[in-house]
Parts: sequence; structure tokens; C-alpha cells
Amino acid sequence: MIRMSPHRLIVAGAMSAGLSAYAQEPLTALPDGAGKELVEAACVACHDTDIIYSSTGYTHERWRFVVDTMIDLPEPLVSDLTQYLAATFPERYDRRPIVVPGDFNITFQEWSVPTLGQRPRDPLMTPDGMIWWAGMFGSLIGRLDPATGEMTEWKLDPQATPHSIIDDAQGNIWYTGNGNGTLGMLDPDTGEITVYPMPDPAARDPHTPLFTRSGDLWFTLQNSNMIGRLVPDTGDIRLTDAPTEDARPYGIDEDSSGMIWVAYRGAPAIARVDPDSWEITEFQTPNPDPESHPGIQYIRRLSIDSNDMIWYVDSGRGYLGRLNPETGEIKEWLTPNGHRSHPYAIRVIDDIVWLNESEMRPDVLLRFDPQTEQFQSWPIPSGIGIIRNMRATHDGNLVIHQSSTNTVGLVLIDHESEWVPGSYRP
Repeated sequence: MIRMSPHRLIVAGAMSAGLSAYAQEPLTALPDGAGKELVEAACVACHDTDIIYSSTGYTHERWRFVVDTMIDLPEPLVSDLTQYLAATFPERYDRRPIVVPGDFNITFQEWSVPTLGQRPRDPLMTPDGMIWWAGMFGSLIGRLDPATGEMTEWKLDPQATPHSIIDDAQGNIWYTGNGNGTLGMLDPDTGEITVYPMPDPAARDPHTPLFTRSGDLWFTLQNSNMIGRLVPDTGDIRLTDAPTEDARPYGIDEDSSGMIWVAYRGAPAIARVDPDSWEITEFQTPNPDPESHPGIQYIRRLSIDSNDMIWYVDSGRGYLGRLNPETGEIKEWLTPNGHRSHPYAIRVIDDIVWLNESEMRPDVLLRFDPQTEQFQSWPIPSGIGIIRNMRATHDGNLVIHQSSTNTVGLVLIDHESEWVPGSYRP
């Protein structure tokens, strides 16, 4: 267990960290130039070069911020690396977002996590006000006290690479071991970790978890094309295949009647699972011509409002959508930045829909009011990374993150912060 206190907010901390063990093969060769080999050694140790190419490009100062939030390098290495990136990948403007004005106010607060390069994701707030996250590339679980800035990290099996986390009623933190085909439970009081391996070797990649009202843990397995359930009291795990081939089950939620809803990233559909019979019903969503949209991605995540309407983000097409399960009717709204905006995360809070446009730089947080059918949006302060998942807090706010800049954040909705220091209003 690693403890850091207090931690600096947003400012790129130079915390010590080694290169990640999850080295990637470069998919695209970097241009020649002084510093190229250093970038290949330091940056490609954690991610492939396509991430660099897909950035908007940045100023020298902004590249320095990106590097400092990913890896701790001594001078003059960091200067040489930054100089190469700024000269080779200068700032571009084609992914600058359209920001929609409005009268609603929010406050952003962000914290840099202790272990650099871990790509934090899927944060949540427990009822005691603590913010937790999964450090996927660092194979760890982290906790933040937003009142003090104190952070604690628990190391998992290096091969676990947790994709997401969820808390149970007893305060334990469960994670999906995306890298080694497991589920795990961390007891924060003792530090004890209990691991549940998948019963089928074909179930390789547990993805997103959900505790239902019954106390069972349901989860998706994206590339394995499965949906699963674990009964915590017995440790029993049951798995089933999605009816559609290569559906790639992704986001998951529960409606008021206890039905389980699953987003398909690999097919234009949303699935409903009856937890008693395990019957799966699929609802088709609008589908462009697959020949003109090769490799298109579909529904990343979904969220359910108080009337059991299913809200979803169609990442490949750039739409926010709503499914009425009773009638099968679907209505969609193109997001402000259009078909290339790649909406990714979504959460309904008090029947207001929150989502992001992950392809924009900076990443954009959007508010959508179903009554007026109007968007309002804000750039995320550290918005170089993207929100991959976001959750509501117990008091009606929102927790977010930015993987690439190693930050977790809190969005205070329609009121100023009085207890979190250093709050930022865009």
C-alpha cells in the first residue's frame, strides 16, 4: 500500500515512477529528429505511437505538462523529449471543440494521482465522500480524500490491469481484472484482496461491473463477447454469450424493475437481460451502412433515468440516444461537435443527462436537458485525456477522470465548492 499526502492539484507532480511493464509495439514510425529515440524508449514503453499521432499536437508548454503527468524523467532528458514532441507534433486546431454556452454553472476540481503512467479510470465516490479509481496500467486501486488531498494506493497482481471498480454495501472495492481474467475484492480496512478467477478460459477480459439491488455483481466481458454474474456470498460465477456475434458487451446498468441493460460496442444494439431467466432481448439502434463505415464502434455506455428510459452514447456516429423499452422507440440528438465527436461516457443525474465528447481536445463535458432538448458544454481543464466512465456521487455531483494526464476529478453541479480547495471555474 502506498500513501501520499498531501498531493498537488492538477499541477504536474514529479513523483517517482518507473517505466510501465506494459510495453507496446509502435504502430506508426516516428519522424526522425533529435529526441526520437528517447521518445521511443520513454513513451512507447507505456503506449503505442498512434496515441501521439492522434493528439492535436501541443505547444512546448502543453507537451511538458503531458509528459510530466505521465512519467518522471530527470533534466535534461525531459527537455529533450519535450523539444522533439513540440517540434514534430505542433499544436493543431482541427479538433478544437465547439463549446455551447448556457446559464448553468458547474465547478471542476482535479487531482494528479501519485503513480504516473497508471492511466486512472472509472472513478466513483463512496458514501463516506472518498473518491476511488482503477489505475489500469499501474495495476492498482487508488483512494482520494477530496477534503484533504490525501491519496492511498493498493497494488494488485501486476497482471490484473483493472479496467473498472465498484463498491459494495460493506465498503469493499471490487475490480475487474481485465488483464488476467479475474474479479477481485479489496477490503480497505485490512488491505486483503480476494481474487475470483473466471471459470471459463474463454472469459479473458472482465470489463465493467455493476452491483444490483439483489446484491449480485454483474459484469461485461467485451472481447470475450460475454455477460457474467458473481454471487458474493458463494463466489459462484455464471457466464453467458451475447446472442449477437462480436457484440462486445461494454457498459451496464439496472432499471427500477431489476432488469440488466448492456451496451454493445461491436454491434448497433442494446441488450436487456432478465436476471432470473437469463433471457436476453436485443433492441436495435440506428445503423449506418457498414461498408461505408468500416470498423465503426457503436454504443460505449448507457444510463437510465427515473422513468426507465435508456440513454446511450453512440460513439461511432456522434449521437446521444434514448430508447423507450416499452415501445422500442428511439430518439437521437447529434452532439454539438458532430459525427467525429466520439461521445464516450454518460450518466443521468436528476433526469439531466451528462456525457462527454472524447475526440475533442480538450475533452468536453456536456449537459443535456431532455425537457428543452438543449446542450450546454464546458472544456475539461486537463482535457488531454478522455473520460471513459463517470458516476454520480451520493449528493448529486459527478466524478470524472482524464486517463492520459493521470487525473481524477469532481464536478460540482450548480453550486460553488466551499470544502474543496483550489476549485476551478471555466
